[in-house]
Amino acid sequence: APTPRAVLCGLLAAAAAAVVAEAEGGRALPQLSDDIPFRVNWPGTEFSLPTTGVLYKEDNYIIMTTVDKEKYKCILPLIASGNEEEEKDYKGPTPGELLEPLFKQSSCSYRIESYWTYEVCHGKHIRQYHEEKETGQKINIQEYYLGNMMIKNPLSEPDQEEKENPKESAKEIPTKNIEGQMTPYYPVEMGNGTPCSLRQNLPRSSTMMYICHPEAKHEILSVAEVTTCEYEVVILTPLLCNHPKYRFRASPVNDIFCQSLPGSPLKPHNLEQLEKQQEMMKMPFRRVKEEEMHSIKEEKFSSVHKPVAVGSHQLLTVGTTHISKLTDDQLIKEFLSGSYCFHGGVGWWKYEFCYGKYVHQYHEDKESGKTSVVVGTWSKEEHIEWSRKNAARTYYLREDGTQTVRMVSHFYGNGDVCDLTDKPRQVTVKLKCKESDSPHAVTIYMLEPHSCQYILGVESPVICKILDTADEYGLLSVPS
Repeated sequence: APTPRAVLCGLLAAAAAAVVAEAEGGRALPQLSDDIPFRVNWPGTEFSLPTTGVLYKEDNYIIMTTVDKEKYKCILPLIASGNEEEEKDYKGPTPGELLEPLFKQSSCSYRIESYWTYEVCHGKHIRQYHEEKETGQKINIQEYYLGNMMIKNPLSEPDQEEKENPKESAKEIPTKNIEGQMTPYYPVEMGNGTPCSLRQNLPRSSTMMYICHPEAKHEILSVAEVTTCEYEVVILTPLLCNHPKYRFRASPVNDIFCQSLPGSPLKPHNLEQLEKQQEMMKMPFRRVKEEEMHSIKEEKFSSVHKPVAVGSHQLLTVGTTHISKLTDDQLIKEFLSGSYCFHGGVGWWKYEFCYGKYVHQYHEDKESGKTSVVVGTWSKEEHIEWSRKNAARTYYLREDGTQTVRMVSHFYGNGDVCDLTDKPRQVTVKLKCKESDSPHAVTIYMLEPHSCQYILGVESPVICKILDTADEYGLLSVPS
């Protein structure tokens, strides 16, 4: 008898065949592609078809019968692309006009890597730099400009051509392979960077590739040196998403709705059994009680977006987390008591920060389990001693002339001993206010200006609510 998995495979194969078959009335549906994923849903008899997204018609269905003689009416989506028509009829702003607000704001985006930090000030320059503290607290900066914006605005030229010559607008838009998907991008050239000694002192130059991502905040996805001293910089921005030719094309999962016919269960019996077995198989992987405590905490937050990767390399080094199930007051109290910890990072190492307790760096592996490094532990006395020599609070001036706390810095010492220095690791945690559309977003990043001496940046709207409670040592309390 066929296995439960074969039941599903058979259903999807039949669905595929039905999608490519001629529909009633002689209209041929488009060829099925492996790029179009499907998902089978079992909604029951009381069900109305979705009215947005992929189209469905009541008469576009097949009857499926399982090995146990269970019968289902499976309604298939009409896979048709309306993008071509939308692109043809589009008469809205050009990509350059859509990006103009970003260039006018003079905003900058940063990408932090293990040694270099990349700074893109949109419409102005791209710079890579490394800061090093020398003895006597003097900061030494090593920097290169990878490109500067030409005096003439490069955004205006191609767009002007597009408006004046309709044939030009039909020219092919360049694409780049991102996560296996050919993605359209809008190029902006930057030249006149720092002279390159390896190329007879020719100036460095970069191509900024702006691509649409609806949830992005103008992050730098990647910086690559394609030839000596010539760079490609990929920037994720939501601004281009209003243009159909640049729109983010997440592979939509097309639902097949299978309704049980009289005398059949809601979902095939064999499939129910298979799903129960799969759930049981997951259970042994819950290892220790500490892990279970983490899993309870992890219910309180979920990732806003997966790290976007090019090829096999994880490229975003800043992790953003979205806390969903705690109220502001509860969250602030739990955070300040150290019982609610922030997690971040998307590379090999992740970070856990528990206020007033510790900073851990960890890596989880299915085979070898969890590797954890104590980066620093909290001692109020040590922090107060540290704060007498360092600025625990920094301020900025409001427009009305009053001061408000912009950032507090806390010292966590006595971490695990470092092989390179034979001294305990230590970290300065910088807590910053960062406004966001999501009131509970948290961004965490780690820098290592010296071997085993770290800076942990923690930015969140949650921190905005408590910064002004900072005392002379930068210690925070629940707002009154």
